Amino acid sequence: MKTSDFYYDLPEELIAQTPLEPRDSSRLMVMNRKSGALEHKHFYDIIDYLNEGDCLIVNDSRVLPARIYGVKEETGANVEFLLLRHIESKRWETLAKPGKKAKVGTKFVFGEGIMTAVVSEVTEEGNRIVDFECEGNFYEALDKLGQMPLPPYIHEKLKDKERYQTVYSRELGSAAAPTAGLHFTKELMEKIRAKGVKIGYVTLHVGLGTFRPVKVDDVTKHHMHSEHYELPEETAKLINETKRSGKRVIAVGTTSCRTLESVARKEGSVRPSEGWTDIFIYPGFEFNVLDGLITNFHLPESTLIMLVSAFAGFDNVMNAYKTAVEEQYRFFSFGDAMIIL
Repeated sequence: MKTSDFYYDLPEELIAQTPLEPRDSSRLMVMNRKSGALEHKHFYDIIDYLNEGDCLIVNDSRVLPARIYGVKEETGANVEFLLLRHIESKRWETLAKPGKKAKVGTKFVFGEGIMTAVVSEVTEEGNRIVDFECEGNFYEALDKLGQMPLPPYIHEKLKDKERYQTVYSRELGSAAAPTAGLHFTKELMEKIRAKGVKIGYVTLHVGLGTFRPVKVDDVTKHHMHSEHYELPEETAKLINETKRSGKRVIAVGTTSCRTLESVARKEGSVRPSEGWTDIFIYPGFEFNVLDGLITNFHLPESTLIMLVSAFAGFDNVMNAYKTAVEEQYRFFSFGDAMIIL
C-alpha cells in the first residue's frame, strides 16, 4: 500500500485547539467493524456499547511537562529544550531549538537558577544529550518550569496542565498524551465498573515519534520509533480470563493496542512483559488480542490511521473519516472519538 492511500482532505477549522468540558461531552462515532455501519453519539453513551464481562485496557502513562525554556549562561540567548527520553539519573536525550546554540559543553540556566544543564553529546539525529542539575527532586523542579509538549497543530495555550492528562494517569514518562483516554471522567469510569466491565492497565510511554510523518511512498518501508512498555501480571491475567469467558478485550487508544499486540507477538501469548516495541501495524496485520478499539481521529497519512485501518478495514475507515469531515467532527488530540466493535 502507498502512504498516499491514507490521505484525506481536512479543513483546518476541524482541528480541535482546546479540550471540551466536561471530558465526556465530545462526540463519539460508533463503527461496526464487519459492516462499516456508523452511528453518531456522544462519548458518555459509550457505556451502552460495553457489556458485562468485557475489559477495557488503558494506558496509565503520564505526560511530562517536557518543554522547558532556558538561557545560555554566557550570552543570555533563549533556547527551548524538549525532553525526549530519560537515560539515567538527571541525564536526558532532548531536542534543542535552535540547535546551533546548544553545542557540547554549553551551560544553560532555567527559572533563574532553579535548574541548570550542560550539553554533553550530540546524537546522529542531532538531538542533545543533556545533564541537568537542580536542588531536590528533578520532577518537582520540572513541574515548576515545564510546559506540556502539545502537538505542533495545537496553537492555543493550555490553561490547565491536567487537561492533557488522562484521569487515570500515574506512571510519569510520556512526551505526548495517549489521547483516546482524555475523554474519560472519573464518574464515567465508575459507571463502567458498576456495569461489570473490568479495567486493566498497561504503560507505554509515548514518544514524539508518534507525530513523525511517514516519508516513504511504500508503507512497508517505514521504520517505527521505539517506545518502552510494561504489561503487568494483573492485566495479563484479566485479559486471559476475559478471552476464556468469550468476552471482549477493548483497547483504549493505539498505544494500548500496540502494547497488547507487541506482547502477544513477542511472547506468543499474553503474559507479563516489559521492554521496547517498534511494532508497526498497517493493513494486513493479524490481530491476536483486540476485539475492540477506542481511538481519536488521526492525521492523514499517519501510522495511526494505518493502524486503525488494519483493525477496521481500509475502506471502512476511509469512509468513516470522510463522514467525520462531512459531519464536522473535531479532529486530533483534543478532538472527538470513535469506538470500533
